[in-house]
Amino acid sequence: MNIEIKKSIKPVNYIDAINFMEERLEQIFNNKAKELIWILEHKEIYTAGTSYSKTDIIDKSIKIIETNRGGKITCHGPGQLICYFVLDLRGKKDIRKFISCIEKTIIATLKTFDIETFEDKDNIGIWHNKNGTINKVAAIGVRVKKWIAYHGFAININNNLDQYKKIIPCGIKDKGISNLTKIKNQDYSKLKDLLVEKFISNLKN
Repeated sequence: MNIEIKKSIKPVNYIDAINFMEERLEQIFNNKAKELIWILEHKEIYTAGTSYSKTDIIDKSIKIIETNRGGKITCHGPGQLICYFVLDLRGKKDIRKFISCIEKTIIATLKTFDIETFEDKDNIGIWHNKNGTINKVAAIGVRVKKWIAYHGFAININNNLDQYKKIIPCGIKDKGISNLTKIKNQDYSKLKDLLVEKFISNLKN
């Protein structure tokens, strides 16, 4: 697989990131560029997917950026690992398998840090169960255009969880949000590289 791996050190503007991916999508569609996996962070921001409801906004003073990814409302910020991608599905045309590949990648990566997580067919994302309390640790939001998938997923490492009090994250009221540091305080510096390695390996299957 000929995939460009891009890792941004400084926070990337959300709109700039979306524009970059949409340009790359057109280039890939016309066979003029490589596929892309892009690791980055955003500054604090709230984004809403195509199926969000305004009733999911608790604090009406926050600014919401509406976007064309799937899913509802979420937030991004420092301490959250974003993995964006622009990947060509024209050879497979199986969106469910692709989402499953993302889920398996996150679960396997977190397992190397001794954190057991799971997917939920009713509530997309990756979840952690601590003594019966279910919390989301990773959100997934994908759009497919011309059979090329883009947007991506976000893993909460040590981000500010108070951000989520201003919204109903992903429209789910009966479950919470956590981050990896809260679950297990350890060094996550190698998570990015492991994640990319496992993602590429799973995409080959």
